[in-house]
Amino acid sequence: MRAISQPDFTHEQTAMARGFRWIAGVDEVGRGPLAGPVTAAAVILDPDNIPPGLNDSKQLRPARRDALYDLILEKALAVSVASVPAAMIDRVNIRQASLRAMEMAVRGLDLPPQFIFVDGRDVPPHFAAPAAAIIKGDAKVMTIAAASIIAKVTRDRLMKKYARLWPGYGFEKHMGYATAQHLKALALQGPCRLHRFSFAPIAPRN
Repeated sequence: MRAISQPDFTHEQTAMARGFRWIAGVDEVGRGPLAGPVTAAAVILDPDNIPPGLNDSKQLRPARRDALYDLILEKALAVSVASVPAAMIDRVNIRQASLRAMEMAVRGLDLPPQFIFVDGRDVPPHFAAPAAAIIKGDAKVMTIAAASIIAKVTRDRLMKKYARLWPGYGFEKHMGYATAQHLKALALQGPCRLHRFSFAPIAPRN
């Protein structure tokens, strides 16, 4: 059986060898749910103080994600998070909302990054530094993995908070994804303000 690969610091070291000092990793979470924001994080790790065990957030148990979240905040040189709400997702579409969230996260960093690694296929158009998109970067690039953890934990905690404001949907369990529980609640209660009205099956049919 082939071992599952883990992210490393190779991409960052290559960029540093080219003269870039502050290297940011960027990732987003929440493209697919029927409710809630899309959330992005940007992280600049300290090359001399990298938290052990960083990995794609999807490969980590919740307790381990929470522990690494705290370690990243403690040890990283800079961390920033940004969310774009459901209403904006409906106005501009999920792809554009995701790009906006990533741009906002990068702008929020205390250190201006000199190079940026982004998870996925797209580099947001308004970055103020050179950047590279890495498909499945959260499983390959250490700084992107760190950003994936920050984004995931932040969004999950937001959804648990929203579950108290909009009870009955089970947001604290499925985080807005289209589970059977969520679809049943939608059928019984209809959507709330947290829902994405441009997403099927919430979007009205022509």
